[in-house]
Amino acid sequence: MKNTNIEEQKVLLYDPTKCTGCLFCQTVCSYYHFKEFNLEKAHLHIQFDEKSMEFEAIHCQHCEEPLCVAACPKEAAVKDEKTGLVKINPMRCIGCKTCTVACPLSVPWFNADYHVAVKCDFCNGDPKCAKFCSPQAIRVATRSEAWEFNKRIYLEV
Repeated sequence: MKNTNIEEQKVLLYDPTKCTGCLFCQTVCSYYHFKEFNLEKAHLHIQFDEKSMEFEAIHCQHCEEPLCVAACPKEAAVKDEKTGLVKINPMRCIGCKTCTVACPLSVPWFNADYHVAVKCDFCNGDPKCAKFCSPQAIRVATRSEAWEFNKRIYLEV
């Protein structure tokens, strides 16, 4: 069943002007998913851009037409048409990394412990990165809010 109102689907919205680079989003993500504080295992990553002098969040955009889904040879990467979320089924994933290569941001990463690709799964509807981001640099927004925000902030250059 396809959601006819794509604009109302929920996504993560990142505001680089609010990010302090504390990495707490990565910390809570790794703990929620793996019960360990390991920044490398987080499903999103914060990096510093020396050119813009800002922090950048590299996280799944849950694309409208996800290339990772199209590229997956085992249909492990799937898009929920109702919610718009793109998830990887670890029971189907063969660890070939095709999704990572196909993703423009290389978001899915290979988890060597489990031999599967992993990425943001929206924490089953309650994204911990957004929930615990004190400066609210990461928050849950509708897709239309994210489009408008990104047009405004990135076209101001």
